Parts: sequence; structure tokens; C-alpha cells
Amino acid sequence: MDFDLSPEHELLRRTVREFAEGEVAPVAEELDRTKSFPYEIVGRLGELGLMGIPFPEEYGGGGGDTLAYSLAVEELTRVDFSVAITVCAHTSLGTQPIYLFGSEEQKREWLPQLCSGRRLGAFGLTEPEAGSDAGNTRTRARLEDGEWVIDGAKQFITNAGTEISGLVCITARTGEEEISNVLVPNGTPGYEQGEPYRKMGWHASDTRPLTFTECRVPEENLVGPRGAGFKQFLHILDIGRIGVAAMGVGLAQGALDQALAYARERRAFGRPISKFQAIQSKLADMSSEIVASRLLVQKAALEKDAGRNFTLTAAQAKLKTGRLAVRCAE
Repeated sequence: MDFDLSPEHELLRRTVREFAEGEVAPVAEELDRTKSFPYEIVGRLGELGLMGIPFPEEYGGGGGDTLAYSLAVEELTRVDFSVAITVCAHTSLGTQPIYLFGSEEQKREWLPQLCSGRRLGAFGLTEPEAGSDAGNTRTRARLEDGEWVIDGAKQFITNAGTEISGLVCITARTGEEEISNVLVPNGTPGYEQGEPYRKMGWHASDTRPLTFTECRVPEENLVGPRGAGFKQFLHILDIGRIGVAAMGVGLAQGALDQALAYARERRAFGRPISKFQAIQSKLADMSSEIVASRLLVQKAALEKDAGRNFTLTAAQAKLKTGRLAVRCAE
């Protein structure tokens, strides 16, 4: 059992860390304060090949694996969560459905744009009535004259309303007991993006409601077989949990970095507070939990890359790292 990163993975981790510290950190506070979407940063991420890490080079991707992707997400989150969730939602949720289940025509049309960062992908699952209850989707799509006519609403959707948003893959009922996934490009008549939410955090990321009113898209915008949507997005959510878990580790690590720096700087009773055992215990607990959580995330990534069932490990990693991120931030 080898716990060391390969030279390629270590190079990627170091590259993303340098980018995050050099280009994201100096503007992160202003972007958050002004609620400004990080267009320039996304553009640079695209240039570096970081908007399509786990997708094949033949479609414009980076040709990397899930472990590489999780490392990049962690390093970005360590500095700024808004940038990280933009990348994560775009990659895990917006692009994966097309790559995994889309037709060859859909892949050729969309993946090069998405992997380059010229366009952002979004995933429309959550609804006002159903929440994230995947089986309780209310949005409907009926087939009429070779087109899907969509009516419904989605909420808390990331990346759908920016100037570079390309499309959203939505879940919709195409029959009474049938759920399918359908691609809806931005600019399609009847598809509207609401105003951004007033959030408690992640202010530089794009999150808003979507509405579909007699929205028509070609029949070939169906993703995979009709009625396969439920199984498809459950798999997509499994993949997404690895990215979210990596964000949890990154946030926890960023909190530890700042806590440690402050403990060395802040002085009380004539010496840095890092010399006091009570402070040392807090830092030790954070550090130990972060190492353990990082290994759990990497295990989930390696299981996926090996073609094994990673559903349980991804869920465990998301649970563990989410709680850890809150504790470390506090």
C-alpha cells in the first residue's frame, strides 16, 4: 500500500497551490465582498487545463484521473471556496453527465467548450417542492413534434447564470413513472435564470433559481436512454460527493494554516500562544483529523479510478469532511 503521490500528481498539486496562492488569494476577499464572479480566474484555470481534469484529451480534457481532480479541488478550496465550488459543480455535475451518458455528437459539441473553460456547465436537480429528493422531480418534459417541451423550476443551481454559462443538464419527468435528463442550452426561449440568491457565503459563485416555461429543445438533447435519468444522476451525485469531500478537506486545511500562523504571531504572557498546551491540543486535533479525512477522500477517488464501487466511501468522505470543515473553521 503506497501512500505517496506519484510525481505527476505531486506536480499538479504544487501547480494548483501556486496558482491559488499567487492568483486567487490576492483577489478572493474583494470578489467575495463585491459578490463578483471570478471570470478572469476561471479563464486562467481553463488555460491551465484545470476545468476538465478528469476527461480524455480527445475531448479537450486534461486526461487526468479522479485523484488528480480531488487534489486540485482541495488546493483551490484551501484559498477560496467560491472558486472551488465553481470548478467542482462545473466538472462533477455539469460536464460529467455529457461525458458519461451523452451521445458522441453531444460530446463533440460540448466537451471541448466545457473542458477549456470557455463555457460553464450546470446540473439542475434541486426543486422548490422536491428539494434534492431525486425521485420527487416535478419538472416535466413532453415530446411534441420532435422537440421536448419543458415546464418546471429548479433552485439553488450553480453556474447557470453567468456570461459564460453554456448549458444546464436538468432532470425532468418524461412520463408518469419516468425521469430523464435533458440538455438545455443557455439562450433557449422559455429558459430563464432568476436573480442570484442572497447567500451567507460563497458570494463569488453563481447560485440562482431557474424556470422553464414551454421551453423547447430538440429531441436529440435527451441524455442517454429515455427513462434512465434517475440511475444516471444517482451516479453523478456519487461522483460529486468526492469533489465536495475534497472541498471539506481544503477548507479545513486552510483554517489550520491560518490558525497556526496566528498562534505563532499572537503573544500572551510574554510568549506566542502556540507555546501553550491548550492551543497546541486544538492544532493537533485539527491536523490529525485533516490527515485522516484526506486519506478517506483519496481512497474514494482511487476506488472510482479502479472501477470499483465507491458509493459508500464517497458518502463517508463527504460526511466526515463536512463536519471537519465546520469544526476547524470554528
